[in-house]
Amino acid sequence: MSNQEEFHGFDFSRNPYEQEARNKWGDKAVDEANEKAKSMTAFDQEKFNEMFRSLAAIRHLSPASKEAQEKMKEWYQLLNKMGTYSLDAFKGLGEMYVDDKRFMKNIDGFGDGLAKFMRDAMAVYADTQK
Repeated sequence: MSNQEEFHGFDFSRNPYEQEARNKWGDKAVDEANEKAKSMTAFDQEKFNEMFRSLAAIRHLSPASKEAQEKMKEWYQLLNKMGTYSLDAFKGLGEMYVDDKRFMKNIDGFGDGLAKFMRDAMAVYADTQK
């Protein structure tokens, strides 16, 4: 396992993208997201990090594989506990994981190529669930 793959997880105590999110989606959406994030317990935060670690472990598989799609279902359900994601929004979020190099760097901290794997697996999931 590389040093990058030993990454332990995200720090949920601060949001370095908050002002950018406010500019893009408005104060109300960000305030609601912040309230939900504040209510996250350490257990909830670990569930997010564990999901990234489990996805990193299967990133060598096809994004359309049964294992990947089962994980995408879990990821979709987990995200929808924190907010409301349509299938199109879920697919768009996957695109953002790769298009925004900051997200890609953070996600790939769990394993090289994870962001692209997630983008592709999220697209398959969204397209097949419609």
